[in-house]
Amino acid sequence: MLTHPDALPEGDRLQLKAVLANCPELKALAEHVRSFGHMVAHLQGDELPTWIEAATSTTDLPILRSFAQHLDRDLDAVTAGLTLPWNSGVVEGHVNRIKMLKRQMFGRAGFELLRKRVLLA
Repeated sequence: MLTHPDALPEGDRLQLKAVLANCPELKALAEHVRSFGHMVAHLQGDELPTWIEAATSTTDLPILRSFAQHLDRDLDAVTAGLTLPWNSGVVEGHVNRIKMLKRQMFGRAGFELLRKRVLLA
């Protein structure tokens, strides 16, 4: 369900179609997931309030409703993240690398050795 239907092999596409035909809740969930994925992939954050309204109105999908309600709590930040072309992915990668180095050296050395490893890595 998370893969775009055009990218699925023919056998998987037919199997997914059969599964969705037998379960209306799963079909509704797949439509919501695809529309959310389209928003994320094409930076269309202005459509988020409409998506949240549609997702919270589904009574048969409580998990999706809960997810949408949590997005609505910080709507401005989520809309900015789905609209603006900038992200902090590179910075987060460096932070994760530094945390990994710190965990590797836990209890073995002080700040000076950690500083050297970070600068030389």
